[in-house]
Amino acid sequence: MKTKLLTLVGCLALIALPYLVYPVFLMKILCFALFACSFNLLIGYTGLLSFGHAAFFGAAGYIAGYLLRDVGLTFEVAVLVGTLGAGIIGYIMGGLAIRRRGIYFTMITLALAQMVYFVFLQAPFTGGEDGFQNVPRSSLFGLLNLSSDTTMYYVVVGIVILSLVLIHRIISSPYGNVLAAIRENEPRAISLGYDVNKYKLLAFVLSAMIAGLAGATKAAVLGFETLADIHWSTSGLVILMTLIGGKGTFTGPLVGAFVIIFLENKLGEAGTFLAHLTGIEGFQAIGESITTVIGLIFIVCVLAFRRGVVGELMDRLTQRNAVS
Repeated sequence: MKTKLLTLVGCLALIALPYLVYPVFLMKILCFALFACSFNLLIGYTGLLSFGHAAFFGAAGYIAGYLLRDVGLTFEVAVLVGTLGAGIIGYIMGGLAIRRRGIYFTMITLALAQMVYFVFLQAPFTGGEDGFQNVPRSSLFGLLNLSSDTTMYYVVVGIVILSLVLIHRIISSPYGNVLAAIRENEPRAISLGYDVNKYKLLAFVLSAMIAGLAGATKAAVLGFETLADIHWSTSGLVILMTLIGGKGTFTGPLVGAFVIIFLENKLGEAGTFLAHLTGIEGFQAIGESITTVIGLIFIVCVLAFRRGVVGELMDRLTQRNAVS
């Protein structure tokens, strides 16, 4: 009953939010939240720490942006091709990386992602360091014009909800149980007869495609794509989002993405407000120190919320219910 009530409240909030908050800002949060959920599927449910997830996010953004602006395809086709492109890159990267474990797996994904970065840096259609500008949103199935921010917002909400349903189905299925077994004890999963490399490769490709879906949607929403999205620092950012929210929890990455994107965009305004409120001019500089502030939040989360914000709350609720 509580779950149904919370779901209903969440749906009503999603419907009302674009009339209360700038829709483009909301869509940016939703795209990064989906990106973080895709990464959580890999690290939280399979136990694989990839440091190259930005390659899928940024590559899909460039592919979708090119198809929308230079080829003139509709939104759904451009996003679908961008997602498939991320899946192909994920299949190649995963095929090379999953045969190694631990830090070796992580380093291989980082190295391969940097190769993808330099390919897109040199490719003539990407605009190099200038980025890819003036990407139109086009229309959905040639029928629904997406130039309106509100219309685009509801389309993005639909994409995110369907993706979350897909992720929930994956982790709840027998396949998801095998992934959990690999995460907890890979040698035992091998001894039970599972071909763990095939399971891990499929998880890697699925995660890459969902990350690509988020990146392609973001390119259409914001109307541009830059090398920042495909840089290794974005891979670090999505790791931070997942750890702050709570890896291995379904809603943790959503919370982590909201915290990071909100701070990146609103910390300067908060500093100005505090400077006016207290008369201390030093607060004006908070907006220029976003990296420092996020680093401090990460330290606090590691010390006080080792399971992430959502993971820690769930653990305390479980303990309280056990006592009562």
